Amino acid sequence: MYGTGEQFHATLAEDLPLVARRWIVRAVAENSPLARAVQLEMRGQIRLGEWRHFTATQLIAPGEGFIWAATAKVGGLPIMGYDRFTSGSGEMRWRLGGLIPVMSARGRDVTASAAGRLAGESIFVPTAFPLARWTGDRNDVSATWTVAGREETVHLNIADDGTLRGVRMQRWGNPEGQGFGRYQFTVAVESERTFAGITIPARLRAGWDTGDASTGEFFRAEITDAHFR
Repeated sequence: MYGTGEQFHATLAEDLPLVARRWIVRAVAENSPLARAVQLEMRGQIRLGEWRHFTATQLIAPGEGFIWAATAKVGGLPIMGYDRFTSGSGEMRWRLGGLIPVMSARGRDVTASAAGRLAGESIFVPTAFPLARWTGDRNDVSATWTVAGREETVHLNIADDGTLRGVRMQRWGNPEGQGFGRYQFTVAVESERTFAGITIPARLRAGWDTGDASTGEFFRAEITDAHFR
């Protein structure tokens, strides 16, 4: 069905919990192609000690994988690299000037954290909603994704008119060196934008809920373009 030219109709969302249905029907225009992936262009700030400006391109395929390739500057020098989750494995690789390694990581913990990230970023491809297992009532809704054999559950904050306000989840990580485990991770959606009939977050903030906003939040982004496939 996905990526084959099939189109969205509101009847496809009839079996979803009410809150999820409100979001999907608002986010996906009637007759929009049922995309299974998106390529995003973005800019923003990321906290690497201090807040640094970045530009990035990201490919997201819910339930399958993502690649986030970015460039930031530290001391006037570019740091280039990527985070990825592909073929069931996560990795981070960053180089100063594209040559000098500054951070490389892979392994079970990196993979587990990246799987959670993929589940959370499924909000950028609302047409992939049938791939998740939805639960909820009139006031709350969650989507559980199966990612490389593991389940990741994302709770969505959706307004009465179907606007997506944010998501939260228990994501695997090691915020502020507290030790690897599952910690509350939140994304606040500040605005939305429509690309080719599909409405997605356009401005957002993300970080670990450490109880200290000055250290927990580490990512602020604006989506400047989106191409669905």
